[in-house]
Amino acid sequence: MIPFLSGPLPEAVNSAVSLLVAFALGTLIGAERQYRQRTAGLRTNVLVAVGAAAFVDLGMRLEGSRGAVSTVAYVISGVGFLGAGVIMKEGMNVRGLNTAATLWCSAAVGAFAGADLPLEAAFVTAAVLAGNTLLRPLVNAINRAPIDESQTEATYEVQVTVQAEAAGPTRDLLVERLEAAQYPVGGIEVVERGEDTVEVVATLVATAVAGAELDAVVAALARMPGIEHATWSVQTAD
Repeated sequence: MIPFLSGPLPEAVNSAVSLLVAFALGTLIGAERQYRQRTAGLRTNVLVAVGAAAFVDLGMRLEGSRGAVSTVAYVISGVGFLGAGVIMKEGMNVRGLNTAATLWCSAAVGAFAGADLPLEAAFVTAAVLAGNTLLRPLVNAINRAPIDESQTEATYEVQVTVQAEAAGPTRDLLVERLEAAQYPVGGIEVVERGEDTVEVVATLVATAVAGAELDAVVAALARMPGIEHATWSVQTAD
């Protein structure tokens, strides 16, 4: 008797179908990613989907639905580590979040396929493709829209550059001027910028401010004796 045929053929065929479904749906997700030249493209998404399907199918084969549930939990955490590898921080910018999320969704597609739920796997695939394609025009439109600073949650900082010996008085002056403008200071620090120059940085408590008001405060500070430069910056919240 052929060894392959000596095992439970129906279960083997069922596993093969699950893997084929994961392969096909992972290909759809990966093809879109490959077309856009993303870090995780066709092969990566297919392998993630097939791997998730294989592990979930194995769990079901060994311990039924209970085994599948426990395996899915490990797949989720394992793909989380994989996704973290494609996230890169460049200065204040973070890249790869969408790629990591897509890999996570590919694992979900594979898990559905491995759990013998091909229709649900197809639904998740359609949702992923819609998120990565149909939402792009909306994302571009939002990004092109002018930013209303009064409607954004952000961290505002006011930076004043002075000589090192004037750091103390400048710090008190900065706090005084900001609080007079109804912008309480949440924190303040002195950063060395050279042998004789420091930068006094005040972080505001307010989550939104009027840009014109800060411009006026900074302009007044810049005219003060001893202050070499004054400006303010904003960093949007995560």
